[in-house]
Order: sequence, then C-alpha cells, then structure tokens
Amino acid sequence: MRWYSIVLAFFLYGLSSWLLLTWADEQALTRWPDFLYFLVVTSSTVGYGDMSPASEAGRYVVSLFVIPVGLSLFALILGRAAAWVSSQWFKGVKGLKQLHVDNHILVMGWNGQRTLHLLNLLLRERQHTAEQQSIVLCVKAEIDNPMPDHIEFVRVESFNQDADMNKACISQAAVIIIDNEHDDITMTTALYANQRNPDSHILAYFHDESLARLLQTHCPNVECTPSVAVEMLAKSAFDPGSSALHHDLLSVQEGQAQYSVTLPVLAKPLSVGEVFRALKEKHDATLIGLADKDKRIELNPPLQKQLSAGDKLYYIAVNRIRQIDWETLHVQ
Repeated sequence: MRWYSIVLAFFLYGLSSWLLLTWADEQALTRWPDFLYFLVVTSSTVGYGDMSPASEAGRYVVSLFVIPVGLSLFALILGRAAAWVSSQWFKGVKGLKQLHVDNHILVMGWNGQRTLHLLNLLLRERQHTAEQQSIVLCVKAEIDNPMPDHIEFVRVESFNQDADMNKACISQAAVIIIDNEHDDITMTTALYANQRNPDSHILAYFHDESLARLLQTHCPNVECTPSVAVEMLAKSAFDPGSSALHHDLLSVQEGQAQYSVTLPVLAKPLSVGEVFRALKEKHDATLIGLADKDKRIELNPPLQKQLSAGDKLYYIAVNRIRQIDWETLHVQ
C-alpha cells in the first residue's frame, strides 16, 4: 500500500470506530480529543486503562473492531516507516542519495587506502578550524561509504556529467580535491570542475608532472600537486632525514605542522620581519614563506619585504593559530 492509501484507510478506520462507539452510546469515548487519544492507545495496544468502554456493546465494538483493525493498521504504518528509514540509510551508504550541502570539501576519486588516509587527514585538520565543513566523497568505484559516521558519500557514473555531479553539489563546494588512479581522468575531471565551479579552491594530484603543467596552462587557478617521491629520495641521499622532516611538516598527527593564514586589510603596513618576530615570540611559530595575490610562492622572504592585504602567509607551529590581532601584532 502507498502512503496515501494508508492515510485513507486510517481515516476510514477512525470514522467507522467513532460511528460504532456512538451507536454503542459510549459518550465518554466519542468526545474530542478523548476519542483520538483512546483510538491511538487502543489500536497500538498500549492500553493505559484510564479510558475504556462502559457498555457491553462498546466492549464488543472495541474487542472485535477497534483493536484488531487498529493493530493491523498500526503495524502497517510502522512497517512502512521502518522500510522508508532503512531505504534512506541504504541509499546513503550506497551513495545513491541527492545531497544538500554547501561550502563543503568535495573529494573526487578512489584510491583505496590512500583515499582513506586523505579523509582521515581532512577530518583531523577540520578539528582545528572554526568552520566545520562537511566532507563529501564522490567515487565511480563500486564501494559503500567507507566512513558513514563521518562523511557524506555519492557514487556516480561519470565525473563530468551534470546530472551525476549535481548529486554531490559540486557548484556549492568550497574545496574540490581530485585524486584518481589515472591522470587522464584527473585532467578531464579538473577541467569540468573548473568549468562548473571556478570560484572554488581546486586541487589535483598528478603522477605525471608534465600533465600538471599542461593543466595549469589552461586553468591557472587549479593547484596541481605532482608526485615528489623521487625528489624526496634524492634529497635524503645528501641530507639524511629530509623525507622524515617533510612528512612531519605535512602530518597533523604529531609534532610541528605547516599552516597558512591570509593577511587582512590593515591600517598600517607590516613587514616580513615584524610578522616573523610576532609569530615566534607570541606563539612559538615560524614564518617560512608567503604567496601573493597571483599565488606566486616565495620561501624564506627577506625580513624587510613589505606585505600586502591578501597575501597568504605560511608558518610552522604545533597547532593552527585561530586568531591573530594584526594591528598590535598580538597572537592569541
């Protein structure tokens, strides 16, 4: 039975029960809202006992019609409700539901344990931010939600079809992370994401660095991350411990980690030296680089360099600094 059929059946059941109780002269049971209360507790077999039929005819009506029919309808309603809840949960686990999120982090692609590690890192990073953004995993693989209690999940047929990607609310995403097994899929997905949501922060991981450069030529606002495994091997060969050092800077589980903050509009301009000393003195953090509005990265900038509003400052600290009083250079 469909829901409208169940509602109609319950309405007819209530009307029939009221007419039969009126015929049995059960005046105490037919007054509103006492009738509704009696009908619900009786048909659900709760039976508080505070209201009951007084006449013999009323007892026959309740025992032969109100209870049996009501119990059947009540069980049918509970069954339908349970089936609906189970269906919604099943769709969520399978990634078949239409999501309703915005300003979220959208991860596109599945690489097994590497993607799980990425999701865990995102969840840990989120703990240190004031805004608790939703994390959405969008995959083409035949899998279930790997973290149903922590993230949203969508399964699609294609990463470049509007009908599929609308389920993941790609146009409302604040951050889009693209990491696939094959670089060609990453390339087409990044181009599509840039077309659908050019204002978002798009990150794409490539195995082939040449493809990363090609994508940035066409989409300069996409941040491409090539593999640096070979570079780490070469660096560690001459500077032992370099790989462990970089791993520690990227990890948020223990030790020092690298964070960033955007410089706001200030009444008085600041220099790199002023910010460097303030971060170190007030929070034991170390300024290591900056990026201007054109996203040009400068590591170890000179202390006398003047900073501009909108510059992104990169620093090393135990935890992310939640608030900085820039006007007085007081770090809280």
